Amino acid sequence: MGLQSDEKGDSYPLIEPRSHDMHGGATFAIIVTTLVAVSGSYVFGTAIGYSSPAQSGIMTDLALTVSEYSVFGSVLTIGAMIGAIVSGKLADYIGRRGTMGFAEIFCLSGWLFIAFSKVAWWLDMGRMLVGFGMGVISYVVPVFIAEITPKELRGAFTTVHQLMICFGISLTWLIGAFLNWRTLALIGAIPCLIQLLGLPFIPESPRWLAKNDRALDCEAALQRLRGNSKDISAEVLEIQEYTELLKQLPEASVLELFERQYTRSIIAGVGLMALQQFGGVNGIKFYVKSLFTTAGLSGNIGTISLAVIQILMTSVGVVLMDISGRRPLLMISAAGTSLGCLCVGLSFLFKDLQLWQSHSPLLAFVGVLTFEGSFSLGMGAIPWVIMSEIFPINVKGLAGSLVTLVSWVGSWIVSYSFNFLLNWSSAGIFFIFSTICGFTVLFVAKFVPETKGKTLEEIQAAMNPLSTKS
Repeated sequence: MGLQSDEKGDSYPLIEPRSHDMHGGATFAIIVTTLVAVSGSYVFGTAIGYSSPAQSGIMTDLALTVSEYSVFGSVLTIGAMIGAIVSGKLADYIGRRGTMGFAEIFCLSGWLFIAFSKVAWWLDMGRMLVGFGMGVISYVVPVFIAEITPKELRGAFTTVHQLMICFGISLTWLIGAFLNWRTLALIGAIPCLIQLLGLPFIPESPRWLAKNDRALDCEAALQRLRGNSKDISAEVLEIQEYTELLKQLPEASVLELFERQYTRSIIAGVGLMALQQFGGVNGIKFYVKSLFTTAGLSGNIGTISLAVIQILMTSVGVVLMDISGRRPLLMISAAGTSLGCLCVGLSFLFKDLQLWQSHSPLLAFVGVLTFEGSFSLGMGAIPWVIMSEIFPINVKGLAGSLVTLVSWVGSWIVSYSFNFLLNWSSAGIFFIFSTICGFTVLFVAKFVPETKGKTLEEIQAAMNPLSTKS
C-alpha cells in the first residue's frame, strides 16, 4: 500500500485494487448464509407490519384508546433504540453470528408475550422485547452480509436485507387481514426459530475473525464462502493488510467518532438514516390501514396494493443495485418519495377544502403507492448498505450503533407522533415529509459516495483518511 493525498491535502493509505479476480461468485455457501441472516430481517418486517392489521382487534379485545395503542405501536422503536446502542459493541465482542442469535431470543420472547397478553402492559413489554431484537438485527445483518460477499455482489446481497423486511411487512399485512392478532403474533415467532436453528451451520464473518487475530479461521471461513476451488490468497492478504493497519490505531471512543478522519463517513451515515426516517416511512407503514380509511379508501385494498408494490420495487432495487450504483438509485428514490408525499398532501388539502372530492381518494392512493414504491427502490435499503460499507472495522461497532440509534430515534418520533400529526393537519404533515424527501436528493448529491464495485477496504481507506502508513 502506498500513500495518497486527496484534494484537501489529507494523507491516507491507498488500498490498491487487485488487477486479477480475487472474488468468487454467488456460491451455495454465500446464498445459504445470506438466507439464514435475512431470516432476522423477516422478523424485522413482521414487527413493523404487525401494528396495522392488529390495531382493531387489539383495541377491541383489550379496550385500548388511540393514545394507548400509539404507545404500543411506538414502544417497538424504544426497544430498538436500546438494541441499537448495544448492537455494535455486541457484534464486536461476540461476533456477528452470536449477536444475531442473541437478538432472536429477545424477538421470540417478545412475540410470545404479545400472543398471550391479557393486559396492556404485557402487550407493551412484548413489543419492546421484539424492538430490542430488531435494533440489534438492523445493524448486524447488513454488516454481516457486506463482510461475507464479494464486491461485485455486495450491493445486491445486502439489499436482500431490505427485501426480506418488505416480505415480512407485506405478508403480515396480507395474512393479518384474515387472522386473529394472537395467531399473527405466533406466526411472527416462526422466523426467529428458523434463524436460531440455522446459525450454527453458517461461517462467521472473515473480517471479524481477522480483527480478532484468528487468521486461520478467517482463511477457512473465506474459503468456504468463496468455494474450495477458488484462490482467495489476494483477498485474504487485502483483509489482513488493512486490519493490521487499523490495529495500530487505538479503539475509538464515542467522541473520537467526530474527529476529522471520520467526518465524511459520519455525515453520510447519520444523515441518510435521519432523512430516511423523517421522510415519514414508519408513520405510513405502522398505520397504513387507518391512513387509507382517513383518505376515504378501503383499508384492505390499499394494504394489499401496498404490499405488492413494495415487494416488486424492492426486487427491482436488488437487481439494479450493482448495475446502476447506489447514488443514482438513491436520488431517483428520494425524488419519488417526495412526489408521493406531495400527492397525499394535496389529496388531504382538497378534501379539507371540499374540492375535487370524487378524485382526492384516488390521488391519496396513487401518492401512497408512489411513496412506497419509490422508497422500496432505494431509500429503504441503500442507507443500510452504505452504513455497512463506509466505516473501518476499528470504529464499525461504535459508528454502526450511532447510525442505527439515529434511525430508531427518528422512527420512534415519527411513529409516535404520526396519528396526532394526522389529526393536527393531514395535508400539512405530508407537505413536511415531501420537503424532507426533496432535500434528501440534494444531500445524496453532496455527501454520499458511490461505493459500487469497490472492496470494503478501498471504500474505507478513501472515506476515512488515516495518518498511519503501512
